[in-house]
Amino acid sequence: MTAYWLTLTAAIITSMVGQILLKSGATGEGGFLAQLFRPHTIIGLGLYGGAALLYIVALRKIPMSVALPFTAVSYVVAVLIGHFFFGEGLGTQKIVAIALISLGVVVLAGA
Repeated sequence: MTAYWLTLTAAIITSMVGQILLKSGATGEGGFLAQLFRPHTIIGLGLYGGAALLYIVALRKIPMSVALPFTAVSYVVAVLIGHFFFGEGLGTQKIVAIALISLGVVVLAGA
């Protein structure tokens, strides 16, 4: 069972790296086609697809009712990466949301 949890963790990390690359590819000059063919965007899409495959493997042994909410960790990481790497705001409402999501994941992990 541990290998499936590692696979789920790898899926979450791969998805997050893909998200970062997609955000990076979304910046810069040009329209949608220019954005679509930037290396960051192409690699980000590939990682996103890879994350989906890893997630499918994890679902072989981890109940979906646990695995899917566990991916909420990526929401917390996304807000922090957005703030520290892309200069996005981090106000009280986002901090409260991070705390609630984190609490939910901890409660679910103990269920």
